[in-house]
Amino acid sequence: MVPRRTLLALGLTLALIHGDMVREIGGDRVDVTTLVGPDGDAHVYEPTPADARKVAAAEVVILNGLDFEGWLPRLVEASGYAGTLVVASTGVAPRTLVEDGHAGTDPHAWQDLSNGQLYVRNIASALADADPAGATAYRERGEAYAERLAALDAWVRAEIGRVAPAQRRVITSHDA
Repeated sequence: MVPRRTLLALGLTLALIHGDMVREIGGDRVDVTTLVGPDGDAHVYEPTPADARKVAAAEVVILNGLDFEGWLPRLVEASGYAGTLVVASTGVAPRTLVEDGHAGTDPHAWQDLSNGQLYVRNIASALADADPAGATAYRERGEAYAERLAALDAWVRAEIGRVAPAQRRVITSHDA
């Protein structure tokens, strides 16, 4: 029986993407808790006292970064958390969004699958550091996941390439 580690993924909006990454990489070696659920919005999330207890109990807190979780510094301080904070977006060259005439960083960097690969590698490295006995497994699972994302990225680009540039249109409910 492999001892399970308690890890906490934060800053999640769409399908709990960061939590999913941690689960994919950590496998049976991790227990993952996410604070922002499937219908939540990490931009305006309001943490609860129960969230502070979850943060305090975690060994590793994985966040998006890029100012995605504006409420996180207060939560970490309130919880007394002294563990490892991992910024999954480290190394990402973020896009700039212009909204209402103001430019800002787009914190949804994982939506570019090449950035998603960086997230995966950062998470795998953090898990390996937190649990050296599982380091090889985390790195192998992380690399396999990054390869799947690279293959998906190639497929998406090929599919988009099949559409004439003049015919390409995107309809979205969010600037990201």
